[in-house]
Amino acid sequence: MAQPHAIFFSADRGRPPAPVRDWVDAHGLAIVLLDSESEVMARALRGRPAAMILDARTSAPAALACCQRLKSDSFTAVIPAVVLAAQSDLALHDAFEAAADEVVRESTPAAELRARLDTMLRRAERDVRVHPSTRLPGAPEIEADIGRRLDAGEKFAVCYADLDHFKEYNDRYSYFEGDRVIRILAKILHDVVKGLVPEGSFVGHIGGDDFIYIIPVHNVKEVSEEIVSIFDSLVPYQYSEQDRRAGYFFGKDRRGQLHRVPLMTVSIGIVTNERRIFVNAAQVSELATEMKSYAKTLPGSVYIMDRRHDSGGIDAIVGAGER
Repeated sequence: MAQPHAIFFSADRGRPPAPVRDWVDAHGLAIVLLDSESEVMARALRGRPAAMILDARTSAPAALACCQRLKSDSFTAVIPAVVLAAQSDLALHDAFEAAADEVVRESTPAAELRARLDTMLRRAERDVRVHPSTRLPGAPEIEADIGRRLDAGEKFAVCYADLDHFKEYNDRYSYFEGDRVIRILAKILHDVVKGLVPEGSFVGHIGGDDFIYIIPVHNVKEVSEEIVSIFDSLVPYQYSEQDRRAGYFFGKDRRGQLHRVPLMTVSIGIVTNERRIFVNAAQVSELATEMKSYAKTLPGSVYIMDRRHDSGGIDAIVGAGER
């Protein structure tokens, strides 16, 4: 695997000053020196660097143009970019207008430079760990939260929430409306979980219409029933009046055959470590996915909690919302 690297771009083939080199070394990064904007983009698109340092000490227009180009591409925009300026020849406004994440000057004290660049990296890491549409933590943070709880010996429940008939809704009402429904579900999950369990709870977004919330075991019934109840009360209003009154619409399956599509429901599969011993987050995730899949075979909005022991045998608690 290639060593993580930082790109230092200088149109005039300048070299990074000692404090910048020390910071790069402290993070275990290789430094790649480039003097071509096109080469910077090509390198960034091939393998995302940990940071981009743009030298504006002697050629500010080139550095700002490179920064702006980098930030205009959705793939490379997440790369943290710092503009290195001379003492006073670059207005901060110009650098931030070019979408720079940070600006440091040659005169910036070394300790301050390290602190500001470390903060820049933390911000960038935080931003890529959340889902862009819901701003909820993504899969890496979900896995990390489960791992922390396992290491701490906590008793907890991992609840996997997924929408039923969402694809058909998207096909009928457009992906724009579908994305709005996902944000509604995210808001319900976040507000219910954090409202009922302010401490020791977590809500994450795997992607699409798949969500995870993690709570203490004794809160499962109260939280899940509230989520199901609120979702079922709001979802009919995401449909046209005709579809809402009918309680369904006609959609086509993959073979082009018309069939009745019910209004969306939410299925929640729940796994706890009350009766099982888990070694890692992957085991928890696998079982939560299994329980979610089983919940989706049941009619209506439901939550289903696995009650099996490590010795096996099916034993589940099912809770259903009213339709």
